[in-house]
Amino acid sequence: MRFVAAKACAGSRARAGALYIGGNSAAPIETPSLMISTLKGLPAFISRDHLGDLPAPDSHLLHVSPIHFLDCPATKTICTIGGLHQMVGLHDHFFIASPRDSLESLPESDGTNKLGASFETPSGRQLVKPSAYMEMITSLMPNLWASMADEVPAWVSDKRNKTSVDRTLRWLDECINLDLEGGKNVLGFVVGGSSIEERKRCATEVAARNVSGFWIGGFGLGESIEERPALLHAVTDSLPEEKLRLVSGLSLPGVDIIQPFLSTEIAA
Repeated sequence: MRFVAAKACAGSRARAGALYIGGNSAAPIETPSLMISTLKGLPAFISRDHLGDLPAPDSHLLHVSPIHFLDCPATKTICTIGGLHQMVGLHDHFFIASPRDSLESLPESDGTNKLGASFETPSGRQLVKPSAYMEMITSLMPNLWASMADEVPAWVSDKRNKTSVDRTLRWLDECINLDLEGGKNVLGFVVGGSSIEERKRCATEVAARNVSGFWIGGFGLGESIEERPALLHAVTDSLPEEKLRLVSGLSLPGVDIIQPFLSTEIAA
């Protein structure tokens, strides 16, 4: 994966560029670009045959949550099929995998060691460790994938917020160590809640890792619209200019104070 920032708006963090995914023959994806949410790889509101009929911006980017595959099909089955592209028959589309969706994610611990994150699924709450998460990523073979994250609402204590950043960084390291490609296609998750200091710390630490881009999360969890510009600036000021940034949880585009970020990055 390679991202090229072609233009920048003076006086703001706004950028426009091109995202190169796949082989050398694959056409670049101009950013900003539409990324469609899916359920197990297929959009819930439009048939696969009509994806190409959507108006601009293009619809070649699809978001998939690995958590949706906790129940079935099994990772071994997906591997046998040949990955997510083969399973759903969308060979000309690009999948970005991230556990960030509408499901509630809560941390769990055995009292001494952080184990992983638990997710509500149709089969009840399930604990997901980085090893199990990377097993799903390996089987799905997405074009890009985000590391696990401990996202917290805006009203948590400073101690809990710091813990969420520490856990997110530790999970990132574990995911990279377990990745067969050594983080070649990973988007490092940036959290920090409503704390500017913790967001700066998380962004700086993630940027020091071997990541291809950044998934800026932790939004849409109780923070006010007025808080968002400072929180976003704290993150973007700490990230390298040459790498992709994806922001999630900002709701629909159109609000002036967040439009520079939504109009120049991929937004989920």
